[in-house]
Amino acid sequence: MADQKGFIKLKGSLGGLIFYDKDGKSLVRTTGGVTKKRIETDPAFKRTRENMAEFGGSAKIGKSFRMGFVSVINSMGGTNVVGRITGVMKRINAVGPGLRGQRVFEILNNKELLEGFEFNLNSPLDAVFYAPYSAPVLDANRSVSTWSIPDFDTTNYITAPEGASHFKLLLVTNVLSDFSYNTDLKTYEPVNSTKNEANGVALSAAIPLGGMVGAPITLSIDLGFTAALPTSVGVINSIGIIFYQEINSNLYELASDNAMRVEGVG
Repeated sequence: MADQKGFIKLKGSLGGLIFYDKDGKSLVRTTGGVTKKRIETDPAFKRTRENMAEFGGSAKIGKSFRMGFVSVINSMGGTNVVGRITGVMKRINAVGPGLRGQRVFEILNNKELLEGFEFNLNSPLDAVFYAPYSAPVLDANRSVSTWSIPDFDTTNYITAPEGASHFKLLLVTNVLSDFSYNTDLKTYEPVNSTKNEANGVALSAAIPLGGMVGAPITLSIDLGFTAALPTSVGVINSIGIIFYQEINSNLYELASDNAMRVEGVG
């Protein structure tokens, strides 16, 4: 990189040089880098092409995963949740069968890599909600998900943010298909596109903070499948809590300390 001297300042490329402005200075440098065509065709960049294909697949299946939470992810997602989800999918891809650049994303076989995922690292679920409960359960078809929480004392089992007066518990269930590489289209596609991204959300009533809830809470979601789902899809159950502040008899959702976690994949 060098300064441009003289009365006439150039911009653009000419004779293997690039002329440009930066921080108020007119600079010049030689052209460099690797062209897109070379990356796509040069045998020396085979590993780069493989990594690009699998990273693109990780982003694509990560988007399908997020679609199951589209109605609540803005309330729950912490910083860089998109990048963190993509990272989880890349780890699933790294242990999948197949050739590099075409390895399959298998959800059920690698469910332990998804289970425990916290949507908001600044507010993990166990830090704000720790009442006794059992994990959500699925019926035989993996179509109906049910989460039951016994009656509990909100004073002892919830750490609420300042200003919160109420809370809601929620259950989110979504279906995520395995993804395989389509060699004709040169992209990853869901193995079961008709089942992929099916989802549902169940919320409890607004419950005042302070004292006992007063009754057990049961949340249930029916995805509507009439036959058992194939093993090429995973059903992801996530649980969470949303806090509210009551002002003039109206409830307003708080922007911080809401929490949600992937509790199980079946």
